[in-house]
Parts: sequence; structure tokens; C-alpha cells
Amino acid sequence: MNQPAATSNASPPPLPAIHALYTDARNAYILTDEGEMKTLPLDQAATYLHKQPVMVCHAPYMRSKLKMDEFYAFDVLELFAFVHPAHFCIPTPHGLCQALELETPSSLDEMPFALLDIARTLLTSLRSDPYKAKAEPLAIAALMGLNGKGWAWTPFIFSALSQIYSPEAPINGKAAISVWKNLPEWADEAPPPPPSHFGVSPEEAQERLKQLLGQAAEKREAQMDFSSHIAESFQPAQDIDDPHLIMAEAGTGVGKTLGYLAPASVWAEKNKGTVWVSTYTKNLQRQIDQELDKLYPEPTVKDAHVAIRKGRENYLCLLNLEESAAGAALAKHYTTTIAIGLMARWTAATNDGDLTGAQFPGWLSGLLGYAHTRGLSDRRGECIYSACDHYKNCFVERAVRKSKHARIVIANHALVMINAALADAEEDMPSHYIFDEAHHLFSAADSAFAAHLTAQETRDFRRWLLGAEGGRRSGRANGLKRRAQDLCEGMSEAEDALQNIVTAAQCLTTDGWTRRFKEAAPSGPAEKFLYDVYAQVMARESNQASMGYSIETHTHPVNEAILQSAKDFKIALLVLQKPMQALSKILHKKLTDDDGHLDSDTRKRLDTLSTSIERRASHTLQSWIEMLDNLLKPQHSPELIDWMEIERIDGRSVDIGLYRHYTDPMKPFAASIRPHLQGLAVTSATMRDSAQENETWESAEQRSGLKYLPGSPKHKYYSSPFDYKNQTKVLIINDVNKNDMMQLAAAYRALFIASGGAALGLFTAISRLKNVYESIASSLESNNIPLYAQHIDNIDTGTLVDMFRDNIPSCLLGTDAIRDGVDVPGEALRLIAFDRVPWPRPTILHKARREAFGGRQYDEMLTRLKLKQAFGRLIRRADDKGVFVMLDSALPSRLHDAFPQDVEIQKVGLNEAIDQIKSFF
Repeated sequence: MNQPAATSNASPPPLPAIHALYTDARNAYILTDEGEMKTLPLDQAATYLHKQPVMVCHAPYMRSKLKMDEFYAFDVLELFAFVHPAHFCIPTPHGLCQALELETPSSLDEMPFALLDIARTLLTSLRSDPYKAKAEPLAIAALMGLNGKGWAWTPFIFSALSQIYSPEAPINGKAAISVWKNLPEWADEAPPPPPSHFGVSPEEAQERLKQLLGQAAEKREAQMDFSSHIAESFQPAQDIDDPHLIMAEAGTGVGKTLGYLAPASVWAEKNKGTVWVSTYTKNLQRQIDQELDKLYPEPTVKDAHVAIRKGRENYLCLLNLEESAAGAALAKHYTTTIAIGLMARWTAATNDGDLTGAQFPGWLSGLLGYAHTRGLSDRRGECIYSACDHYKNCFVERAVRKSKHARIVIANHALVMINAALADAEEDMPSHYIFDEAHHLFSAADSAFAAHLTAQETRDFRRWLLGAEGGRRSGRANGLKRRAQDLCEGMSEAEDALQNIVTAAQCLTTDGWTRRFKEAAPSGPAEKFLYDVYAQVMARESNQASMGYSIETHTHPVNEAILQSAKDFKIALLVLQKPMQALSKILHKKLTDDDGHLDSDTRKRLDTLSTSIERRASHTLQSWIEMLDNLLKPQHSPELIDWMEIERIDGRSVDIGLYRHYTDPMKPFAASIRPHLQGLAVTSATMRDSAQENETWESAEQRSGLKYLPGSPKHKYYSSPFDYKNQTKVLIINDVNKNDMMQLAAAYRALFIASGGAALGLFTAISRLKNVYESIASSLESNNIPLYAQHIDNIDTGTLVDMFRDNIPSCLLGTDAIRDGVDVPGEALRLIAFDRVPWPRPTILHKARREAFGGRQYDEMLTRLKLKQAFGRLIRRADDKGVFVMLDSALPSRLHDAFPQDVEIQKVGLNEAIDQIKSFF
């Protein structure tokens, strides 16, 4: 952990005299408080541990295994988060031992003993706490203890620090948690000058690549050529209508990341400019950040030249943390206070406040709950900027300022899309982009350029305007009135507009809408319209309800009830839109009329607030008004698809409304990014539909947006250096009924045992995954193969992948979307089994795109790309070996080109597949 060691002469800290517990899918392994080792079936263990304090690792996970609503847990994972905040560990006894450099347990019986070693080591480490000055451990632990009714570890933290815990001592929650006072402040700098326009030669790119690889590294011609190809996007612009557009499909193992970082860093240095590198997954963002250590080995230099940018909703909001801390001592449940204390310690340790970044353990949200972790971000755009006491310490403001002066900005597709969509033509935007994982650009644009007129969206819009209602306390949640009132003071027109906004906002959906819908008592124009939408969807598509998916129907023909409620709702939105546009103009005029009397913070607030109001009025509200117009006066546009939907998760309705998406969202994306663009490179391992497309790259250009940009893209394909013929094989099982869950489960069990574990099971539906898990988990455990599963285990997906990677020979079940988060080289992944061909679901949106993009060929392209991406998870290094199994005999031969050309593809029975898998390894 790179922490100072505790003094050797200090006595070991006392531990609680309680049971220690570990479970697998069948049994619980319990070290009793008397030192006896018990192995019990899970149901007997639940009875044995009823109302007993117990030491565990990841209490929610253990609780779900035992099917216990609650038990009094001493969670060593919580203790780790307290002692080593902002440090990563895999949330298992084995992972904690690795992080703490302890001897790892070699058997299940040793797991409970490991928990004791972990607890003792953590308490000892606290004696040399590097965060003591920023986040005093005794004060925070006392708050978490909640006068003896809260955190179980509090008395032992006091003892470890040679103090006596007094449950009767008064606690001041806000004072104990006020870590924000010790955070560094950011400082404004002059805006950087525009970059120069010197190009990057192939020789410069390759020389930088050699520097990044190191002199001892083997030279790879494909990687060198790839780097030179990407360098072409950094040539000086010759024509305003001819940006440099580069496409590169590079198979796994080519070395894309360093290949494009080489020319990007050269251009940024030569021209004192910034290159934005955009990805889709957090894993790749972290990989790029780690690779940049090779370019900037000195941390302070790297900090000056590299920035990671994400949307505001990814960063901790200090005002939210402060408001949570203010009520911590009076929390109704001790888990709230524990969460606030651990988040305070994390806040003191993190240097970026990123709740989705490398310094925030993904398992922490599962431990503490979403509301007390990710929910502490600004997810509704309620920031009050310079009116906030934490403005100068704000993590978001620091990240924004840092990115303006960085050479390399690592971002995600969603942020780039939104920034491009909202930017004005005159706004200072990046001129050079590299999009990695470019096969995800289409779905990212689909989200960024969509409009949803739903219960959740209208409720959030109301909250942004009015804040929290119904007497609930929340300092930031007084809405727009609080954010704008002082700026409007003395301007009667502005004050009138603000009041008119508050009055008109009553038309929007408010909390409790689901209850009112069940009672057939919607309140206000928005709820009345959405209730009528619900009625139309159910009347026409009730047969979909039993399938567990979201339920949808076409907008036309429209029921008479909807026509009236849509008309009333449109009028109400127009009444709301008018004062919002008026207030935005008034605030903007105050800014432009200023003759130097306004301070810079006030000017920033005026600019931000007027822009935010205008965007909501002219973008969000206007989109909703146009969608309602299309119900009232149908005007078919091939560019847009509207439909009605009841959105469901696990069979439960979570949202209702009217949805609008572009048929091709890459058109608005290309239009938004075009005014600022000089050079663009897009790359992925799976860009083209198939090898037969080598001449045209048509679908790759369309799905990346390059088709709609001026200029002629330059393409190159780089094959993977891996020997797929000898490293892999593809087996298509022809004697298992994919629709018989018992047969399917038996096949998964047999395949996983044959491979010796280390397998990934991919599913096209959550219900199918759950059925298989219930059938095979116990029998796999009896074969010493642990089984993890998305939608079963109460752990986030990223952490499940970490656990799977670390715990050889475990297996992991997930929906086919998990394939993008799995990067598991070596012995940890030997087999991938797909439950059936991942054809796209025939939604209204997909049907429209299918018609626009080529019918059956479009379906097959999407399916082929999914298979390519899944297969690409199997081989990550030159010495990897793996088998890809399709449990659907209906996989058509025309989709076989989803796999590398020299891979052997066989249709075999299950028994033969098992024999081949055993002999392959």
C-alpha cells in the first residue's frame, strides 16, 4: 500500500471476539468465537448466525448468499475503505491479502482466519495514518459510531489508537466530516493561445513510439505503420472543407493505444495544443492513463500535461457531501452515517473526486448504497457555481481548468458528444480527436442526440426548476429561484420572469407519480398526458407484458384521450418556455452591458446560468413541444422515429413516455463536430462488417460518422499478430435445445467443468442467465469452480470482472454487453460460451433502422460485430489459448466470417465438444 509501517514495539490492536464467516455457493465456513471451525450448509449457517455479530468481507454479498435480510457485520472491506481510502483492492479475502501484502489463503477453510489477519493489519496500519491531518480518524469514527448504535469498528479504531471510546460523548457530524476545508484550491490561469499548425511526420511518430516502448522492446512493423497512419490526421489543414480523416481497424495485439498516443503527443508538444482521446469504457480510459506514465514518468509533469474529463455527474459534489454530513448524527439508520464517514475519508484521499475513476473502488457503491456514493454527484445540473462555498475546491471546476491546459485529454464518448451538441460555432472547441473503441460511437451518439418526454425526465426538469418539494430539507434543492434570485435582484422584469417560471413549472411531473398512476389519479398536464400514454401502450401491447421487457407501441393512430391531453400539455410547456427564454436574455444582457463593475465569479455565474436556462428552454422544452406537435399534426420524417414506451427493468415499470431518436444519429454528431474539426482518427478492432468489405468500408464510415463529414477518409486494416489457428477454435453445439433451460444449464455446467473453469458465459437475456445460474452454481462449487454472475451477485460489473480475473479458475455469467468490460489475459479466461445467436431485438427503433440500412444485411452486420467483439475477449496475449462455444445450432454459415479466417469452426455434439476442450488445454 506504500504506507509507512507501524512502530514495531506497539502492541497488536485488540480484535472483536466474534465469529468469522466466508461462503461459497453451497456452504458457509465459520470460525467461531471460541476458535472452532464449522462448515455448514447455507440455510443452517443462516440459522446459526441469526442475531450474531460476525466478521465478513463484503456484507451485502454475504447477506445475499445466506438469504438473510440483515446481520450485525464487522465488514473488513469497510475497514479497508476507512484505513486506505482511494486505494483499490479486489473485494475478497484473497484480494485484501494481496493488497495488504499478507499471505493469501490457499483453501476455503483458511478464509475466516484470513479475515482476522486482515482486520489486525488494518487497525495496525491506522497508527501511521497519512490522512490524519485532512480527515481525523477518531472524530470520523466517533460520528460513525453513532453513540454506540452505529459502526461496529468504532471502539476498535479507538483502541488501536490507544484511546477509549465513549458512546456518551456528544458528536458534531458536520465538524467531524468537514474535510473540504483541507482540500487544495484551484487557481485561474490565462486562456492558452491557439495552437500552431505544424504537422507530424511518420518518422516523428515512429521515433516517439520507440521512446514509449523502450529500447529493449521488440519492433512491431504493424504498430509502427499504424502510428504513421494515425499521424496523417495531424497534418496542417489545407482546406476548411477538407479535415484530415483517418480510419484504422487494428486487431487485438497490434498495440493501438501507444500507436496513437505517439503522434498525438508529438503534435501537442510541437503546437502547444490539446488532443482529445475519447473511449467508451472506463477500462480503456484507465489503460490510456497508465500508458501515459511511459511518456511522463514524473508524476508532477504528467499531472500538468494529462487530464481526464468526464461529465459533472461523475464527480463528487462537495456541497452534497456537506449537506449529508450536516444530518449525519441524526440519521435514521446507522448505515447512512457509516457511508458519510467513509466518503469523507475518501474525499480527503482522492486527488480528482472522480466517482467512476481508478481511485474510487467500484465495490464501494455496493457496500454503502448508490445514494451515499454516486448519488453525491451533481446529476441534475443544480450546481450554483461561484455562489457555492466549495467553488474554489470543486473537483469539476479543477478538472475543467486542467483540461484547457493539458496536452492530452482522456474523455469518454458521451462527454464529447454532449459537448459537441451544445457548442456554439464560436466556442473554443478541440480541433483534433482520436476515437478509440469507435464501434461504440453510434450508440453513444444515439443517446446524446435523443429526446425523451417521460415521467422521469419531466420530474427531473421540475426539480431543476423548483428544487425538492414537500418540506424535505436540501440546501441546493431550492431550485432555480435560489440559483438566480441574487442575480435578478433589483431587475423587476427578471424577478417577474423567475416567478412566472416557478408558477408554470407546476405543470410537470412530481414525486409520487407511480402511486398516483396506480390509483388512476394523475396530477397536472404532464401526468395526465403520460397516464394516457400508459393506457394506450397497455391497450395495444399488453401481450408484451409477460415477456419482462419494456413495452412499446407506435405513436399513431392516437387515442382521442391523448390528443386532448397532448394539446393541454403543449400549451403548458409553451407557457413555461416563454419566461425561461426571457430570463435567459435578461441575464445575458446584464452580462454584456457590464462596464466592469461585476466581479469575475458573478460574470461566470451569469454566463453559465443564462446559457443553462436557454439550452433547457430551446433544446429540451422545444424538443418536447415538437414531439407533442407530431402527435397532434402527424408529419412523417424519415430522419426521426417516435414511439411510446413503458420502460421496465426486471419486469418492473420504471418510466413511461414518448421517445424520439434519429434514424441515423451520426448525422447530427457529424454536423456538431464539423465546425471545429481539423483532424480526426477513429480506430477499433471491430470497425468493418467483414473482410469482404475491405474495398469500401461503407458501414464503418456510416457508423463512425465519417460518411457525413467533408473530405475523403483514408483507411487501413491491420490484422492481429496472434496465431488464431493454433490458439483458438470455434465450436457450434448442434444437439442442445437452446430454448430448454435444463438442457442449456447442463451444457454450461459440462463445458465449464471441461475447461477447468476460467470461463465466461454470455447471455442474450437476464432471465436465461438467472435460470442457468440457479441450476449450476452449486455443482460447480463442488468441482472447486466458484461462479460469479451479473444480476445475481450484489456487486458492480467492473468489480465482478476483477474478482473473476483474480480468482482462477472461477467462472462468470453476464449479459452479452459485459463483453466490453472484460479484459482478462492469461489462464483466467480459457472459454467463452454464448447461449444463442445475439440477434438484435426487433424494437420499433430497430425496425426503422433495419429498413433504412439494408434489411436483413443490417441485422447480420450488428450480430456479426457482436460476435467479433465477444471472440476478441478470448485472446489478449501471444501465449493465450481459448475456445469459443456457440450453444445455438442455428448460427448461419454466412456469419462465420465474424471469426478470423484461419480459425477452425466445427459443428459438433456436446460430448465431442467436451472431449475437444479437454484435449485443447
